[in-house]
Amino acid sequence: MNRILPVLAVVIGVAGYFWYSSTQTGGQSPQQQAQVERLLGAANAQAAGDDLDTSSVVEMSLGNPDAPVTVIEYASYTCPHCGRFHEGPYKQLKADYIDTGKINFVYREVYFDRFGLWASAIARCAGTTEAFFGITDMLYATQAEWSRAGGGDPAVIADELRKIGRVAGLDGDTIEACLTDANSLRTLVAWYQENAEADGITSTPSFMINGTRYQNMNYSEMSRLIDEAAGS
Repeated sequence: MNRILPVLAVVIGVAGYFWYSSTQTGGQSPQQQAQVERLLGAANAQAAGDDLDTSSVVEMSLGNPDAPVTVIEYASYTCPHCGRFHEGPYKQLKADYIDTGKINFVYREVYFDRFGLWASAIARCAGTTEAFFGITDMLYATQAEWSRAGGGDPAVIADELRKIGRVAGLDGDTIEACLTDANSLRTLVAWYQENAEADGITSTPSFMINGTRYQNMNYSEMSRLIDEAAGS
């Protein structure tokens, strides 16, 4: 179970990657160097601490919005426990409760590190709920590969995330625009912080079932809690 890190660490981490990239330009083409400079500019802008309006962030949900039970998952794309949940219990949850319209399922990203933030930017880049969850499935299915690519080299991991974006049908310009949109990245971090503080989230995966917080659990326990919340 991964513990929540301070948001400042995420911001510093993002800036740290782009500083790293900017120092590794010896073997890069002029186009790659220009790309690094754009990313560095986005990171520097993200480090600014002014207030942000998070109302523009779209809540990603599946199932029946009018269902008697709402399940909110707080998860990080780089959290191994979240990966195991999505490769196992989540598939059962989707078949039994989401696809049948018994619950409203909401997915909220948590950012432990810059890699999870970049992954979120790629998932949201597609612009639709269906595409977001499709990319989310891809990110979790290949988590062990992309999140450790190049022995943890941030530049290599960023390239692996770009590949996932392209497989999902995003073009290169769109991907770069999403990864370098400083205001969007900063807004996502602020949105995550607001949610985590409001719901008292301290680890991932965590779940809110009709407003009550639970930590990671097996599927049978989750199913029991959902049925109890539904009054069945």
